[in-house]
Amino acid sequence: MSEETPGFEEKPEVPADGTPEEPETAAAAASADKAEGAAPAGDATDVALLAQLDQARKALEERTADLQRLQAEYQNYRRRVERDRVTVKEIAVAGLLSDLLPVLDDVGRARDHGELVGGFKSVAESLETVVAKMGLQQFGKEGEPFDPTIHEALMHSYAPDVTETTCVAILQPGYRIGERTIRPARVAVAEPQPGAAPAKDDAKSSTDEESGAPEEG
Repeated sequence: MSEETPGFEEKPEVPADGTPEEPETAAAAASADKAEGAAPAGDATDVALLAQLDQARKALEERTADLQRLQAEYQNYRRRVERDRVTVKEIAVAGLLSDLLPVLDDVGRARDHGELVGGFKSVAESLETVVAKMGLQQFGKEGEPFDPTIHEALMHSYAPDVTETTCVAILQPGYRIGERTIRPARVAVAEPQPGAAPAKDDAKSSTDEESGAPEEG
């Protein structure tokens, strides 16, 4: 019999093919499986982030379009307000100057009769200067062609020395502000004498015949 040393256990021999390393191999396999399981989770996170980014981009585009639309509406509103302001100002100025036209007519008649003298002359000239600064313009002259858009014919006659309907007398001057006529010029007009032109042609023909025809006898 052989004696055994108490408390001593024999360790199994380690085989040459590395069987004891099996626990380490199992751990590595578990890590690989864990890594393979984590990969799909990362892809899902990326997809979610891309979706959020796309939503944020669409929201930004919508807000940008809303801002551009609001800006365009504001610019249109400003233009309308400015146009209305100018229109209201023109109407107010035209109304005021229309009320002053009888006074300007009196000033003109006084000037024509030589009564615009002294202090009255200074006041009248100051008034005319003020209304001119406000844009009031006087129009209407003798000898200009009659235009029904700016002239009002109060008298009518015929004249042999005109070739078209002509203003031969200005009874009341017209006034305008820019392109807006606030009172047409009141005029007397003359039209060509009926038959005057043919008579001139006949006279000219007769003269030519007399000067060019040989004398008889």
